[in-house]
Amino acid sequence: MPTPLKTGRLVKDPVYRQLNGLLQGLIRDGEFKAGQQFLTEREVGERFGVSRVTANKALSHLVVEGVLEFRKGVGSFVREGVLDYDLQSLMSFTRKAALAGKQSATRVLKFESLKAGRAHDEVRQALRLGEGDPLYYFERLRLVEGEPVILERRHLAARLCPGLTRALVQGSLYDLLTRKYGLPVTAADETIQAVNLSSADARRLRVPAGTAALRVRAVGHAESPLWFEDTLYRGDRYEFHNAIGAAKRPRPASLVICGPPAPIKCGATQAC
Repeated sequence: MPTPLKTGRLVKDPVYRQLNGLLQGLIRDGEFKAGQQFLTEREVGERFGVSRVTANKALSHLVVEGVLEFRKGVGSFVREGVLDYDLQSLMSFTRKAALAGKQSATRVLKFESLKAGRAHDEVRQALRLGEGDPLYYFERLRLVEGEPVILERRHLAARLCPGLTRALVQGSLYDLLTRKYGLPVTAADETIQAVNLSSADARRLRVPAGTAALRVRAVGHAESPLWFEDTLYRGDRYEFHNAIGAAKRPRPASLVICGPPAPIKCGATQAC
């Protein structure tokens, strides 16, 4: 009898969630590439020592999360260029790119410490700060395979993450906040808006001025308000997906890195 989850270690129930993480690890570590056929239920069961029911549940969740796609009569395949935008887990951009088999990079364009009084009223109110409270502000350009796809502007409440530096925000912010500062990043209130890029923002994202983009404004929480962001996603490289209603099993919202621009097709569950 095979040892349960023999390539990992069981730590708590439910088993299928642990199995889900281990299967994603196979993709992240490069054992299965984008477009390649993934393990079958039988192969998952034999490899990890779990039942076909558990294997099916874990694989189904990977399909729901947008990591795999199911092709009737053929099997499951690793989706091409998919970055999960899971609003429940708040997964970092770096991890999303890794799971999609993409190389990511971050350029810090600006970093400064300031008093909250210099920030917009909306920022102070969202973060519940007085005018004299310390605040960090930085701008980052996020790249996938060397191509800029996200322009991020973010304010952070300095009292919750003292000693933050330009070098520290070069990597995954979520990992930094959780591991270095022990902050439980629990939620984010987000608003998504379609916009046309200004000349300055377009230059940074290497697209013509006026190009369509998706603007995400959000307040992140770690028990108390932690950050305020105003982030631009290139409209020709990102799609936001979400299933609405009870007709189909809902899936988390997701981001798909697209190829070259194509004619726009809009549906009830897709922001274009």
